[in-house]
Amino acid sequence: MPHFKEEYDIVIIGSGLGGLLCGYVLAEEGKSVCILEKNAQIGGNLQTFKRDKVKFDSGVHYIGGLEKGQALYPFFRYFNLMDNVEKELLDKDAYDVISFENDGIHYPHGQGYENFVLQLLKYFPQEEKGLRKYCEEIKRICEKFEWYNLAKDYSETDEMSTFSLSAKEVIASCTGNQKLQQVLAGSNLLYAGEGESSPFYIHALIIDSYIGSAYKLKHSDQISKQLRKDIKKMGGDIFIDTEVTKIHNTPKLIEYVELANGQKVRGKQFISNIHPTRTFSLLNTEGLRKVNVNRMLQLDNTTSSFIMYIKLKPDTFKFSNSNRYHFIDGDVWSAHKYEPDNWLKALAIFNSRPNANTDYAHTLTAMAYMKYEDVKKWENSFNTTLSESERSDEYMKFKKEKAEEIIAALCKIYPDFDKCIESWYTATPLTQRDYIGTMEGGLYGIKKDYNAPVKSFISANTKLENLFLTGQNVILHGVLGVTISAMVTCQFILGKKHMLDKLKAFV
Repeated sequence: MPHFKEEYDIVIIGSGLGGLLCGYVLAEEGKSVCILEKNAQIGGNLQTFKRDKVKFDSGVHYIGGLEKGQALYPFFRYFNLMDNVEKELLDKDAYDVISFENDGIHYPHGQGYENFVLQLLKYFPQEEKGLRKYCEEIKRICEKFEWYNLAKDYSETDEMSTFSLSAKEVIASCTGNQKLQQVLAGSNLLYAGEGESSPFYIHALIIDSYIGSAYKLKHSDQISKQLRKDIKKMGGDIFIDTEVTKIHNTPKLIEYVELANGQKVRGKQFISNIHPTRTFSLLNTEGLRKVNVNRMLQLDNTTSSFIMYIKLKPDTFKFSNSNRYHFIDGDVWSAHKYEPDNWLKALAIFNSRPNANTDYAHTLTAMAYMKYEDVKKWENSFNTTLSESERSDEYMKFKKEKAEEIIAALCKIYPDFDKCIESWYTATPLTQRDYIGTMEGGLYGIKKDYNAPVKSFISANTKLENLFLTGQNVILHGVLGVTISAMVTCQFILGKKHMLDKLKAFV
């Protein structure tokens, strides 16, 4: 049984990136920190796994904004990650490539705003004005976010004004060229883009960071391993295989959390890095305002995914230093809408190579949207590292059929691709639910909706005076979004000015 201190200053539920970053900040401030993780591996979306002697990243494939003067740079310096994470700059002229079925052109997204415009002008020579307007709109929105611009001093911010702008509509206002609109929105699988709901600020913050600089990570678990090492060095405790099953609280504050084995962990303050709905389902909600509780228990989540992890035969598939977003069905804003017999509408494709000295990839990951309803009939089966269990033959058949559809689609994109495959593995919305801990396997947590921005806005501060939230459901998902979310969480504990001053020293 784990040995806990009598009481911690900070108890953190969940060791996703947000929980680890909060743990680092607070341990560095001299607070006693305890991080509780239900799985065998820390890191949430940063987790990796090995199959057939090859390592795969489960979620994070590339990160942006890492050059001096860009959004993620001061955070990576502060968190001791800049020199301790192996990374490789993606193709400067095409970090992402957008492609469409029956259109032979590979539309590039280039790094650097000027280069971004120049690369697309090759295919849209009449659209310079529209491309420049699009870039200006992104910059204008990004400037409204204080934590995104640590080099500037803000007396007040105007973030909320951006929440009700539609991504699809703002892009359409920049150019009337419908193909260019699709190309500019073509990497929207990064935020599960939906034409009827996705806000422009999410598009802008993500795309700005990658246009700044886009890096492929050697492996995403480097980040969690380095943070764990430093947190432990600063005296923090991290426990794996330790699931919180109940939060004991009064209507005012949390007293302790109870684990699956019956142990109690006491703390002065608590941070939940797990989904807000899951957090509130663990609370005693008597005495809490029903309207707040019901809102937290009924949040809409982003769609989930079916992911195929492929080990490639040696020296068969040329490595591409770009990510690929390929649309089988023309409209990039509706890939999440499909009928069961016409499921596969878009693919995000990432490849990796064992080292920079080879021209050939050794793995390829292909991700497609998949609704939780597609696997709901098997939802009462669970499979985690703690309790591995085989799901039914019917489920295995379902996975095989979907994998074969993806292979057929990949063969259209890369002729004879099937001859390059050595072995493959799959993940469904149930896999995301069990291993990453997301609600219904949601790709990016809570669904943000520009039509009702307040409804999906989650504050890091809760009505319980010693409970705070962090992670991809607060502010934004992704490495950059979760990093900012962790800073916002910590500012409620340490003070905003203190946090800003601390980070500004690393700009």
